[in-house]
Amino acid sequence: MLAYLIRRLFAAAVMLVVIVMVVFGIFFLVPKWAGVDVATSFVGKQADPAAVEAIREKLGLGDPIVQQVWEFFKGIFVGRTYAAGGDVTQCAAPCFGYSFRSEQAIWPVLTDRFPVTLSLALGAAVLWLVFGVAAGVLSALKRGTLWDRTAMVVALGGVSLPIYFTGLLSLAIFSYGFGLIDAQYVPLGDSLSGWFGGMILPWVTLAFLYAAMYARITRATMLEILGEDYIRTARAKGLKEQTVIGKHAMRSTMTPILTMLGMDLGALIGGAILTETTFSLPGLGQAVLNAIKNQDLPVILGVTLITSVAVLVANLLVDILYAVIDPRVRLS
Repeated sequence: MLAYLIRRLFAAAVMLVVIVMVVFGIFFLVPKWAGVDVATSFVGKQADPAAVEAIREKLGLGDPIVQQVWEFFKGIFVGRTYAAGGDVTQCAAPCFGYSFRSEQAIWPVLTDRFPVTLSLALGAAVLWLVFGVAAGVLSALKRGTLWDRTAMVVALGGVSLPIYFTGLLSLAIFSYGFGLIDAQYVPLGDSLSGWFGGMILPWVTLAFLYAAMYARITRATMLEILGEDYIRTARAKGLKEQTVIGKHAMRSTMTPILTMLGMDLGALIGGAILTETTFSLPGLGQAVLNAIKNQDLPVILGVTLITSVAVLVANLLVDILYAVIDPRVRLS
């Protein structure tokens, strides 16, 4: 088990370096190769040539590519200094870039909005796992019954309806219509009840979409596993049905579920743009949307890195859970 963990951690560290290099290339090198002036993108098309040249010098865009990548990578761990003549800007570690539009480092912006996105992703993940997997298992065990057909129809509706529709509908009914829930976001440090009240509709809306997908996948996987020889053998031995389902069938069913969870949760930590915009949540998704509107490239770059790292970490945790659930993984 320890050797397996070491291999996975080493692979994750290598992948992290590759991610940083690829993201840097996408935002700095590809536009340059396409004939786009990156410095102009930072300060805006209306800036005078002197300002553009100053930004080009501060970012080191005229330096060799290898040096640019190294300075960017080093800044994440030890910080970075942007200097052009007498104009010096300090970016403390971890430095994910500096926005010359808002004149502030990117990392404080990300850390200020990250708790909102994290609470949205984790809260919704708990809901969709509990209800999605439970609905899928029950549908598989009651195949062909009214419950099965009803659950799959609801799941099909959940997959088909976009978040901005279900989100606005839930706001219209529960917040504006009956006034049962105050959908106004309140920071957790200000009020626990206010924070929970502001997050419950986003959680349910986001979980409804994912729970529908998880229910369908769980049902299909469970039906396939229930037809396996080792399940029939377990039943032939006289094991209780609860033991057959809970100990044997569910273990194999959770493998694809964990794979989906790692990808979905990692992507959501990078910002659930539609959900955060619909409910006016000040998270990473809304920050990216505002950055796209303002063409604030460093913010987009920072959130892209955060999303990539979140997916990497989530998949690393999934790999570790694989080893716990299925001992064969440790020997592969």
